[in-house]
Formats: sequence, structure tokens, C-alpha cells
Amino acid sequence: MIDYDSYVMSIKLKIMYSFMAAIFIFAVSYLFYRNILFSTIVCPFGILYLKIKQKQLIAKRRNELNLQFKDLLISLAASLSAGRALENAFESALEDLFVLYPSDEAFIIKETKVIIQKLSYNITIEEAIGDFAKRSDIDDIINFADVMSICKRTGGNLIDAIKNSAAIISDKIEMKQEIDTVLSARKFEQKILNVIPIGMVLILSITASEYIKPVFTTIQGRVVMTIALVLLAISFCISNKIMNIKM
Repeated sequence: MIDYDSYVMSIKLKIMYSFMAAIFIFAVSYLFYRNILFSTIVCPFGILYLKIKQKQLIAKRRNELNLQFKDLLISLAASLSAGRALENAFESALEDLFVLYPSDEAFIIKETKVIIQKLSYNITIEEAIGDFAKRSDIDDIINFADVMSICKRTGGNLIDAIKNSAAIISDKIEMKQEIDTVLSARKFEQKILNVIPIGMVLILSITASEYIKPVFTTIQGRVVMTIALVLLAISFCISNKIMNIKM
């Protein structure tokens, strides 16, 4: 079973991302300090990028699972409306999901199979969904598990609960997509603004090497370049926080 709180990268991916980060760090450090030895020494810090990339991959996987979970709810609601029991509705939903996601690698296909397998071992549907919600750590799935558990205990209308959950998740996804569309131009501008200072240093180094030489050869110049790099890193982090709108 997949633990969506963690992501284990292959050795090949680790080497690739570390190498890419090391090259970037070497290029930027050499551009700002003009010291091959120093640039070589700081290259190994590229391995720290693995943590950042891991978080990005975890977020991407959760986003995919959340989108796929909406389709599962829609299929479950249709099966329940046709008079099937909840346990049997998952088998019908799996057939529908194979139409949307033909690959067995789709997260929701794997999770639906796990739920069906647990039900065959006489594990209650509440426990099966609850374990899925716990591993996913996605608010929509956790809320659905709670709603389903309450409906099963109190005899509530499970069909309406599932339909409402599907509608709410669909609305949230549509709103998120609209926000992403509005912010797409701003995100592009953010990337350009992050690159411009580095590009300016490169252009000045090529076209006005004598003019900019003191910042590479004097203590004051190196201090200024260090402060500039720190400010660039801070602005990059702040702009990412602003653009990362969570729902």
C-alpha cells in the first residue's frame, strides 16, 4: 500500500536531480564569485535539492489522487443510485475507473483494488476507507471517510452524502483550475524576474568586464554579491509562497 506522505526516489532519479542541481549551483556560484575552487566546493549542496523535489513529487501525486478520487465518488453514487450495496458498488466503480484510467498504475485503481481486497477479508468498509484516508492525508478523502462512517452508524442517506461529496470536490477542483489559469501569467513573470538578475550579471560580465571586475576581486565586491544572492534566494521563496494557493 502506498504511503502518500513519503516518496522513495530511485537511485537513477537521485543521481539525475543531484547532478542537475550541482551544475546549477556551480554555474551561479562561478558567475557571482569567479572562483572555480569555491564553486566546486559548494557543488555537493545540490543534494539538498532532493528534499525539495521530493516534496514537489508528493504534492503532484496527491493532486492526481484527489482528481481521480472525484471520479470514484461519481461512479459510486451512480452504482448506489442503481440499488447496489456499498461493498458491491466498489467493484462496479473499478470497472468504470478502468475506462477512464486504463493503466493499472493509476493511484485510484490501486486503492480501489486494495479496498475490494480488504472487503473480501471481512474488513469493514469504514476501516478500509479510513485507512485509505489516513495514508492519503488529503482533506477531501478524510472528510468523506468521516461522513461515510457517520452515515453507516446512524443510518444516514449514504447516496446523498456521496453525491454531495463529489459535487463539493468538483467545485473545489474547478475553482483551483480557474485560479491556476489566472496565475499562469504571473507565475511566468515570477520565473522571468528570478532569472533577470542572474542574466544581468552575465551580460555585464561579457559586455563590461572591466567595469564589473571589482565585485569579483575585492572583499567589498564579494560581500555585495553574497548579499545579492541571499536576497535573490529570499525573493524566490517569498514569490513561491505567494503563488502557492492551497484550497
